Amino acid sequence: MKKSVGLAISVGCLACGIVIGIGASKEKPPGLDNMRGRPPAEAGAAALQEAERLAGKGTWELLGVARVYYLSGDKTKGQALIDKVLSEKVNGSDWQRIGQIYADAGENAQAESHFQKVLAADPKDDTGQAEIGAWYIHIGQREKGEELLGKAIARHPDEVWHYVRAGEGYLGVSPR
Repeated sequence: MKKSVGLAISVGCLACGIVIGIGASKEKPPGLDNMRGRPPAEAGAAALQEAERLAGKGTWELLGVARVYYLSGDKTKGQALIDKVLSEKVNGSDWQRIGQIYADAGENAQAESHFQKVLAADPKDDTGQAEIGAWYIHIGQREKGEELLGKAIARHPDEVWHYVRAGEGYLGVSPR
């Protein structure tokens, strides 16, 4: 009996030690410590460095970081992250997010190229059609935009977001 109790205690202590060791070895994010009190450019760079580390291989997360780099003026770093995402298996939502980065930067040819890949990847994606349609209207290509919005609304005429997207395009609000 004493041996089994002693063995149980030993195994329990070993397990606790392993759990504590694993927990201690995980690096915790620095929080605001790397940003507080620093000039905005340095604080932003520190935030993005940590965001990139935390993003790992998550494509949406990496593209979120890429977007901030690209739109804040570090197009080289932003493009490198976009290229990293493109080097893996890319899906329609990745193409959409990449296209939106270029659209937000006013690089319409690049945006259109990526938006066309969204449409080709899933021709029945009415959400993508509505968003891209609104973008076309926003940049002055109303006929293309209305064609895509028409397809989206025909597929799901009760979808509120299709009409929100249309409103964005017609009223000059950058589509999101």
